[in-house]
Amino acid sequence: MDMTSANKTIAEKVAAFHAAQVAAIERGSNKSADRTRPADLPPEVTATLGQRGADTAAKIRSSEDPVGLRSVFGSELAALNAAGVPADVATAGLTMPDGDLLDVDGRRTSLAEAREGQAAVLVFYRGAWCPYCNITLRTYQSELVPALADRDVRLIAISPQAPDGSLSMQEVNELTFTVLSDPGNQVAGKLGILTRPTADTRDAQTNMGIDIAAGNADDTDNLPMPTVVIVDAAGVIRWIDVHPDYATRTETEQILGALVATVE
Repeated sequence: MDMTSANKTIAEKVAAFHAAQVAAIERGSNKSADRTRPADLPPEVTATLGQRGADTAAKIRSSEDPVGLRSVFGSELAALNAAGVPADVATAGLTMPDGDLLDVDGRRTSLAEAREGQAAVLVFYRGAWCPYCNITLRTYQSELVPALADRDVRLIAISPQAPDGSLSMQEVNELTFTVLSDPGNQVAGKLGILTRPTADTRDAQTNMGIDIAAGNADDTDNLPMPTVVIVDAAGVIRWIDVHPDYATRTETEQILGALVATVE
């Protein structure tokens, strides 16, 4: 990762990404401009996003109506924020639900098997197509993985996408931690963190060439709200942080603070 992006919070990185997108869209209003030039994203933003996230950003900018797309996504975020965290989300003290999961090679596994009897930080993300997920997982790789290794705590990322999407996310972002597929959002559904795009958002995603259902293991467009769960060695939830607004994520310091308060 470019050193100019080091030590920034996820929120700061997202803000930089948004600023770069707005500037690129404004420049793109000039019909003579090449709206696919990767130089429109500063190096530190491109490094933070990862290639898959940068590709998604380029799709927004090169669409026929990038301003309209941003308006659609903005309306969706406003509605998600207004609805807030679902009332039936799992709480601390409950046993962490499990399911028939798949590793990046398509082999069947489970959270219990992946944890190997250790405490773990579980990160539920939307998919490799999501720039905010790229920002977040790359940040966790550089900042969270070393701290968790010192504490003998596992880091596991989980999404509803098929194993090839998980493998792509892991390889493109050089992730050393476990990345799993949750077909049908079995675990996410039991946690109570499921959502799905609005019709307008689906149309906007199609405009960008993004087909969530085609990438998900169960051919639906259901998605988990970005969520971090801390479970202890016995598999009990000790802390959970749910983000209905998918442009915001749990910061590394929040996770480490929760670990100290609940598990260590």
